[in-house]
Amino acid sequence: MVVRTRSARGASGQHFLRSSRLAADLVSGAAVARDDLIVEIGGGTGILTQALVRAGAVVIAIERDPVLAAGLRARFRDAQIVTGDAAAHAWPEAPFSVVANLPFARSGAILAHLLRDPGLPLRRAEVIVQWEFAAKHGAVWPATLRSTYWRAWYDVSIVRRLDRTAFVPPPSVDAAVLRLARRERPRVPSELHEPYRAFLTAAFALRRPIRSGLRPFLSPLQVKRLAPVLGFAPDARARDLDAEQWARLFAASRTL
Repeated sequence: MVVRTRSARGASGQHFLRSSRLAADLVSGAAVARDDLIVEIGGGTGILTQALVRAGAVVIAIERDPVLAAGLRARFRDAQIVTGDAAAHAWPEAPFSVVANLPFARSGAILAHLLRDPGLPLRRAEVIVQWEFAAKHGAVWPATLRSTYWRAWYDVSIVRRLDRTAFVPPPSVDAAVLRLARRERPRVPSELHEPYRAFLTAAFALRRPIRSGLRPFLSPLQVKRLAPVLGFAPDARARDLDAEQWARLFAASRTL
């Protein structure tokens, strides 16, 4: 077992894995193969970086803390270490995957940046996040705006639960491994991601049943007629529709 202390300058909410064996197990579970291009977000003390390098991956590790980044650079000569903010990072143009222990306080911002454009050649992401975050966005119901948008192009699931004792310093909550795997058949064409996001944003902003209308996209009568066809209740609110229903409702809004 490897235990390392946290840099005083580390990112807020950053909790490092304690065990190198657990890190190797997580990399194996992420199906990392030799020569895969892997972006690690929050390289930290390098425990996950080491497992990725040993698996034969081509590793780009992003670390916000310059002290930790310098330590990674000294240890991993064959990895590309980037000092910077993953929430503003320019992602690779070649197909890549993400394996990361995300800083808990910045998970939402980082994933929002990573998953904003489905045209990005992201094949898969396996990220450690707070359990509450994973449960909220990994659930089919109640739906969230963020997870509904992601599910147009990715299958989202929780694959591991990690106790808080698996980290140093230990967080106040447990964690989960959240998986986002590229769908072979997207629910929405990637070139329509901006209109789809605008559609969902308007829908989830409603504080009433969607039968009242999704103007300017759909009238109340159109929503009423689509409800039995798509299988949602007449009095459903935005959170009550699943990703497939939202994608089909969006498609209808562009043809009716």
